[in-house]
Amino acid sequence: MTAVPEAVDVLAGELAELGWVSDLLVAGSLATGDYRPFVSDLDLVAITEGPVPAERRETLAALHRKLDDGAAKGLKLGCVYVDENRLADADAEHPTWTHGRMVQRILSGITRAELARHGFAVRGRDPGDLLPASTPHSVRVAARAELTGYWAWAARRPWIWLDPELADLGLTSMARGRHALATGDLLTKSRAIEESAAPGRLKEQLRARRSGTDTTSPRWRTAWIAWTDCRRTVKAARNAGDL
Repeated sequence: MTAVPEAVDVLAGELAELGWVSDLLVAGSLATGDYRPFVSDLDLVAITEGPVPAERRETLAALHRKLDDGAAKGLKLGCVYVDENRLADADAEHPTWTHGRMVQRILSGITRAELARHGFAVRGRDPGDLLPASTPHSVRVAARAELTGYWAWAARRPWIWLDPELADLGLTSMARGRHALATGDLLTKSRAIEESAAPGRLKEQLRARRSGTDTTSPRWRTAWIAWTDCRRTVKAARNAGDL
């Protein structure tokens, strides 16, 4: 098991005291060994015993607000709270703490694949005891769903690509999506920089930001490169044959 930031252990302890959270699992870059403190998100999945109605959601939100002001400050810690009875439903939406607020989101196919292949438990059962094994086919299906879902939405909104964080995320996400569709395997964000559609100088800047260096890129040019790459990749995903 990869060493976890103190904030994750603090969250695990707080959730244990609630009495209705049975498992806390690690996905994302921390699971794959590509975690960069204060750069990467901390992607966690908690399994609950029963639904999470409004009262429980408010309890979780208060817990996360306290954590974000304390042990998790600046760490971008997020967590999806999944009712175990709905874990098998890929379309079900679950309370999700992300970037300072509670929203409803699905447990994506890519996150499921990360858990099945690389994830580990901070508390409770191993991800392999909760989720089916990840196959190349399931990874391809998950990648296509993300490309033709959220990223297709983003491709229709060129103005949002002027956000430098979205442009960076788009470039690495497109590389990861293409890799997943072609191979049925997952690609880390650091490796995705090397396979991105960014020109050499922009790749250098992406690497620097990934390492935590405060480096900027030409805003309009980067937005154009990332947006056109997204449009191209989404179109290819839509036109791909049977997976």
